[in-house]
Amino acid sequence: WYAHVPGIKVVAPATIADARGMLWTALMDPDPVIIFEHATLYNDEGELPAEGDLAVALEGAAIRRNGSDVSLITYGGSLKKALAAAEALAGESIDCEVIDLRSLRPLDESVIRASVEKTHRAVIVDEGWRSGSLAAEISSRIMEGAFYCLDAPVARVCSAEVPIPYPRHLEMAATPQTEGIMAAVRQVMRR
Repeated sequence: WYAHVPGIKVVAPATIADARGMLWTALMDPDPVIIFEHATLYNDEGELPAEGDLAVALEGAAIRRNGSDVSLITYGGSLKKALAAAEALAGESIDCEVIDLRSLRPLDESVIRASVEKTHRAVIVDEGWRSGSLAAEISSRIMEGAFYCLDAPVARVCSAEVPIPYPRHLEMAATPQTEGIMAAVRQVMRR
């Protein structure tokens, strides 16, 4: 919803370094910045560099895993699931490139397009609902900018069209999971 509004920056960090660095950069930015923190990332642990510039740009996607067969495009709490799916699919000889959007507004179209031009397939993983989702916007931009590079339709793995339930087992059933991501990748690979 917020990524629809012109004039604000919307970021969704998926790593400890990005969360810390984007907060610092957001505080220094003269324009409004919204940072979405995924609750499942609160228990993550890791070390940050003791010295140096910890700032992380509020624009620009990061390629978290290079690949040549399919582009997995995601952000926030879904990054770990996409990386797990990519590792599991590597055992099936499917080489996934994983893109962490990091910034939801502005979107880094150049990284998305370059990846799709390289892999010729895209699967977008978004915890939002399918209708009116960020995944729909990314899919549309891929169609507008890289349609003739595609060897398969763009696939989206989104949350079920229901209010997200509170009980853990129902929440897991309603949101994208590693197995669903793997199934979507197999479908665009026609396997």
